[in-house]
Amino acid sequence: MFTEKQIALSNRLLSLDFMRGLIMVLLALESTGLYEHLSDASEGTFAHSFMQQFFHHPWHGLHFWDLIQPGFMFIAGVAMAYSLHKQQQQGVTWNQRFRKALRRSFWLFFWGVLDYAVRPKGLSFELWDVLTQLSFTTLVAFLIFQWKTSYQILFCAGLLLLTEALYRFTNIPGFDQPFTDQHNFGNYVDLLLMNKINSGGWVAINCIPTAVHTIGGALAGKLLMSKEYTKSSRLLLWAVVSLTIGYGLDYAGITPIIKRIATTSFTLASLGWCLFGLAIFYWWIDVKNHRKHLQFFTIVGMNSIFIYLFFEIVGHRWFNKYIGSITNGLMDFTAMPDMPKLIITSLCIFALEWLLCYFLYRKRIFFKL
Repeated sequence: MFTEKQIALSNRLLSLDFMRGLIMVLLALESTGLYEHLSDASEGTFAHSFMQQFFHHPWHGLHFWDLIQPGFMFIAGVAMAYSLHKQQQQGVTWNQRFRKALRRSFWLFFWGVLDYAVRPKGLSFELWDVLTQLSFTTLVAFLIFQWKTSYQILFCAGLLLLTEALYRFTNIPGFDQPFTDQHNFGNYVDLLLMNKINSGGWVAINCIPTAVHTIGGALAGKLLMSKEYTKSSRLLLWAVVSLTIGYGLDYAGITPIIKRIATTSFTLASLGWCLFGLAIFYWWIDVKNHRKHLQFFTIVGMNSIFIYLFFEIVGHRWFNKYIGSITNGLMDFTAMPDMPKLIITSLCIFALEWLLCYFLYRKRIFFKL
């Protein structure tokens, strides 16, 4: 067992690797269609209600799956804090760190746009991918990284107040209903930027409020590297504060929790859950030293950007169908019902993706932007 001070002096935060790997495993399983198959298979049972937690809420409300993207952006902030701290120790100047952050943001933007660009009917320019959002939030978090904690918290409050003002007070004809799908300010901005509105209600200016997730992650990383002796308790305290304000705004009827336009209440509630998750994992893994059986997840987390781009670009466009043709063809010989075949195929696709990450891990190949 380690003290929290000893962990702060170590070079590796295993709870961060695990949390990142857990999110990537969940995303990889989703990309195989597994959750859809399990949802269809459980129709009419209690398990069906449980499976709905693995899909985004249609609009006003919060499902477990709505926390995945905030978790992704939050962890990026935690990792950035450790990376910048290491660079400072190595004598890297601020200008050099800034150029590196700019380069990373450019590549995040590039791959985020490319993920949505190639469509069956031709090329498309869209800004709804998590990597595109992260390209903005990472740069913002970097630029204020050296500010005092209190100033960064005030900056986050400013971002959320700006979001509230844009949705409530712009009063653009046809887009003057703050929390109504297809008729809000975010939809209007998408028309200006991309000449289209997302049919699912997602908006590009989510990058403004969700910058709070990445900034919050960076602040959490700073806390974990500090000489504080009660890091887990501090994280839990901030989790409670964020959850209380987020759900309070929703329950009071002030601002509804809507993931698709990243309302203030959603941003704070999801940040609270991210802080809560990091606090628990940090206490259990790094403080209490429960480190067995984590490698399954950490192997995937160590190549998070690579595997995300793989199943988003290669998987959706070729790999999944190719592997499905092989597995379904083999199972046809057994006269297996369709639903078990679909589930087994999804698991086979995921197994191959995990083995690809394992191969890269064994070869010490880690793709970074």
